[in-house]
Amino acid sequence: MKKNTSDTKTSKDSRTFTVYPEIKMKKARFTNRFGIELAGDMYLPVGYEKKKNPAIIVSGPFGGVKEQASGLYAQEYAKYGFVGLAFDQSFTGESGGEVRDVASPEIFTEDFSAAVDYLGTREFVDRERIGVTGICGLSGMALTAAGTDPRIKAVATVSMYDMSRSIARGYRDGYTKAQRERIKTFLSEQRYLDYEAGEYKKGPHEIAFDENGNMLTDQGGLPTVPEDVVPHLGPVVEAFYNYYVKRAYHPNSINSTVSWTQTTPVSFFSFDLMKNIADISPRPVMLVAGENAHSRYYAEDAYREANEPKELVIVPNADHVDLYDNMEKIPFDKLSGFFKKNLK
Repeated sequence: MKKNTSDTKTSKDSRTFTVYPEIKMKKARFTNRFGIELAGDMYLPVGYEKKKNPAIIVSGPFGGVKEQASGLYAQEYAKYGFVGLAFDQSFTGESGGEVRDVASPEIFTEDFSAAVDYLGTREFVDRERIGVTGICGLSGMALTAAGTDPRIKAVATVSMYDMSRSIARGYRDGYTKAQRERIKTFLSEQRYLDYEAGEYKKGPHEIAFDENGNMLTDQGGLPTVPEDVVPHLGPVVEAFYNYYVKRAYHPNSINSTVSWTQTTPVSFFSFDLMKNIADISPRPVMLVAGENAHSRYYAEDAYREANEPKELVIVPNADHVDLYDNMEKIPFDKLSGFFKKNLK
């Protein structure tokens, strides 16, 4: 196994959010149990070196990088006195993995525990007080990791998506059995094409159908959508576009630049996230969702499946993407209070 290291801050700062000069950031590198080196940014509270600090690991959204929402959250947690670690999932951003822009629910779940390995061996971190926050599509992996890894003492999700459910069943479980079979057949045939081509085609990780039942497989990622067309695709797509392509663009972010590999959905049909959500108890869970978020039902369903102690926080007048970077709407007081209470 490679030795875990923590390096100094890089010379070029590409973070997409306001940086607090009083919060020190150090680069972190650590290895998961599959031998993939992960890249993180570790945010350190004022006076961190004088004591053992509680810590919060942050990752997400699905296709985002640590210079976007997860970094914003980790830095904010440091302001509240936590060591915050934002990291890029395997195969994405600055993290390793030979094939790029591919997602694995199992490996992404493991990545959270690998981050616990790293933080729990820092001399300024209290390994008995480590929590996790999963944003958007990494929420399901965060909950799954917490159900398996009791070193995670508390877990919160924000704008939750269950990516296995979303990819394999469609929005609000809308795929018919016939549609699911068509998607699986398409993905299987794509494997032949990728093998013969010697490279992995990029494409949408969620397959859509038009009004005539035709499968749409070439819509690509957000950056391929002409800007003048975006408002006609509905408020959800427009909100994502405004975040990833406009105000928080980052060249390492899949959602800002390209798409996942077309066959990424394969493993999500096989790996049912959150089957162990009830096993998190007696450790606490907080689920945060926007009142107007199209994804709100994921948090509400997870809340029903989780055991006590649990808390569902619905943020008034907020949509899904508001909770990525809208500092007036993200309930950091509630989130920090949750972790302060449960990481004593």
